[in-house]
Amino acid sequence: MEPSHIANSRRPAWDTGEQRPPRVPTLKEVAREAGVSTSAVSFALNNRPGVSDATRRRVIAVAERLGRRTGPGGGPAPADERSRAIGMVLARPAGSLGVEAFFLQVVSGIQAGLAPHDHALVFQMVDDIEAECDLYRRWWAEGRVDGVIVVDPRVSDPRPEVLATLRMPAVVVGAMEAPGTARPGNAPHPMTVYGRRARLSNLWADDAGAMELIIQHLYELGHRRIAHMAGPPGLAHTARRIAALRSTARRLGLDHTVSVTTDFSDHQGVRAARRLLSGPMRPTALICHNEVMAVAAAGVASERGLRIPQDVSVVSWEDSAICRTFHPRITALSREPGAFGHRAATEVLSLLAGSEPRCLQDPLPQLEPRESSARPAEGDATVPEQRTAS
Repeated sequence: MEPSHIANSRRPAWDTGEQRPPRVPTLKEVAREAGVSTSAVSFALNNRPGVSDATRRRVIAVAERLGRRTGPGGGPAPADERSRAIGMVLARPAGSLGVEAFFLQVVSGIQAGLAPHDHALVFQMVDDIEAECDLYRRWWAEGRVDGVIVVDPRVSDPRPEVLATLRMPAVVVGAMEAPGTARPGNAPHPMTVYGRRARLSNLWADDAGAMELIIQHLYELGHRRIAHMAGPPGLAHTARRIAALRSTARRLGLDHTVSVTTDFSDHQGVRAARRLLSGPMRPTALICHNEVMAVAAAGVASERGLRIPQDVSVVSWEDSAICRTFHPRITALSREPGAFGHRAATEVLSLLAGSEPRCLQDPLPQLEPRESSARPAEGDATVPEQRTAS
């Protein structure tokens, strides 16, 4: 699939009706003239290993003869010859893209951060992480993007190491976990984890702290049987939220907590809610990964003849217009996904300008209590509990 461009509407700064600057020859044109691949041209012009000294000299000579300026020794192309594009790859099923309002608002915020600087967002969906890594290598070799914004950090994620090896400017959106560390806040700087060559920043949110907010809210209402409809297994934030639920439950002495993983969708939300609400130790509260699953859970509760919030409370990890207009209105974590995306765009542009990589923590979201969460019906909080593996 060819990437689609989400481009800004501003015309280039030089487009004022005056004569345009000379066209810069493409990597393919240089490659054709030099008799090498476009990857070899990119390696040569960006002074990276992968080609012989003789090939590097030949490519640089051809590029300069055709009018493509290079830095000393064939170093990185000057700023005015960059692609002026930032890449983002999503390794998810295509049908999941429109499910979450949060992700679309993050993308909108990224574009809003890039547009004033005349950078476009190049977006592409792939089947898996291996294909995503291959795409980064191809984009970088062909000069298609100046940097990337990486989403959905994985457990044992291979992407940061690939990006560090390429020396590709990148911002990872979502907490990265360094080997042997329990929380992102305790992790060494990405530069020290993946080698000093890395040009990798990390914009992360405190999933553990957010989970503690939700559990504390439900605990104070009197809930002792809490279930978590989580996101896909393998995602780092899914693992962190499940771990935070367990640790907070232990601290509060909750003997019955359970997490069920899903794929973000309403279909699996319905399936998970039916499983949880049909058991002998029905939870009195459900924590849902997003607003779509929260509404799905509410629908299952209704088909079971359960009242919200008297029989079961529902909390959404993401807030949206759905949570605010559904009846009853859904308690949710409130944050600003557009601002989150804007910060990611600002950070990747800062890396392009030569700033040092860094770790940035997003503000902890606030919990907005609404009508979907309340004290459980009398007697529910004191039903004899049985320990269930989380």
